[in-house]
Amino acid sequence: MILRSRICLIMNVLVISVLHTHSECSPNITNRGSFPKGFVFGTASSAYQYEGAVKDEGRGPCVWDKFAHQFGKVLDFSNADVAEDHYHRYREDIGLMKDMGVDAYRFSISWTRIFPNGTGQINQAGVDHYNNLIDALLANGIEPCVTMYHWDTPQTLEDKYKSWLSPQIIDDFAMYAETLYQKFGDRVKHWITLNEPHTVAVQGYDSGLFAPGRCSILLHLFCRAGNSATEPYVVAHNLILAHATAVNIYRKKYQKDQRGSIGLAFDVIWYEPMTNKTEDIEAAERAQDFQLGWFLDPMMFGDYPSSMRERVGDRLPAFSAEQKALVKGSLDFVGINHYTTYYARDNRTNLIGILLKDTLADSGTVTLPFGHDGKPIGEKANAIWLYIVPRGLRELMNYIKHRYGNPPVIITENGMDDSNNPLKPLKEALDDEKRIRYYSGYLEQLALAISGENAGKTGVT
Repeated sequence: MILRSRICLIMNVLVISVLHTHSECSPNITNRGSFPKGFVFGTASSAYQYEGAVKDEGRGPCVWDKFAHQFGKVLDFSNADVAEDHYHRYREDIGLMKDMGVDAYRFSISWTRIFPNGTGQINQAGVDHYNNLIDALLANGIEPCVTMYHWDTPQTLEDKYKSWLSPQIIDDFAMYAETLYQKFGDRVKHWITLNEPHTVAVQGYDSGLFAPGRCSILLHLFCRAGNSATEPYVVAHNLILAHATAVNIYRKKYQKDQRGSIGLAFDVIWYEPMTNKTEDIEAAERAQDFQLGWFLDPMMFGDYPSSMRERVGDRLPAFSAEQKALVKGSLDFVGINHYTTYYARDNRTNLIGILLKDTLADSGTVTLPFGHDGKPIGEKANAIWLYIVPRGLRELMNYIKHRYGNPPVIITENGMDDSNNPLKPLKEALDDEKRIRYYSGYLEQLALAISGENAGKTGVT
């Protein structure tokens, strides 16, 4: 869960985190010269996964503090009480970033360091910490890019009104966001409201694998409470409205003077049809609708994808006319967290849908990293879900360009994990050959997308 080497990328003048690689590592590796002038390379972290110090200087508990300490919720029984200890070691970490030559650092602010109870009294110690972090970054020539929410919902709000299941959180998040503009907006020029709202809705309220761990899988044998048929859609709706409300406040009251930009980071697996059959091509399109389109379509077009409306029916909340106007256009840039590519095929038997109603069954698709011949789509990294498929990034960039009218895009996360093998010799570990291949491949495909080299399609700008 704690990946000190988790890397991102940033396009144009914003934050993408990508390791600064050297051309001598591989004969065809992409280097800085392969990208346009002004392209920014950076690195990234999230507060709960990185900071540690969960009880220091007034920080309140978040839902992941409770979740990670419950038996069986984390496979290796770890938690983030200490993590990378970034809260205490941020100056050392900034020194490492400077030595790496990165231009930007995307980090998230812990909501409960600013408001220990989610609302109410501000914790000045938390404000002071992030002021010090931001100032230290700028003093070292590193641009701060701030994520407001990276899954660490205040536990008090979860206990009080079930957090993202209630529209009350829209106002509480807006108040928190405005406080960040007031305290840090004079120096922070790149804001990300939410990190991976799709992950929050599906993993937190459909499968129950992430905090707060709600689902109705197998009649609550896995989760103590929840409804996988309805709660993911309610949570997603409130996340979208919270994002749009925070953006509206920034644009009306702060953006003109602070001259920053604001967006959202979407998690996106690229889906390839398993076969060239029409039903599998359509299944891949639906899989993307139920992932990226679920959140990006309302922000670009004012409503959910038609495939979701048709398949989910009245379980999918409706936007009022006022809400549509608020949500549509609520992005200055599109943040993309992309790691891997899967095959998609039509769920011909729909056995899952017979047993339960959830977002996977609703989409009518099956997504797998293996083809119909059983062969993997690419080389496996360490995580069971992560396969190395560089071409997927270029396909995804062109998909966004053509479907959504060529919006500004920032690759906010990209990278691969590695096994933690204490027996591996240090020299061998430092070679890191697989990771070099990963970044070489993905950076090459990104450069090709920017340059427009994609079978006659133009690239991203």
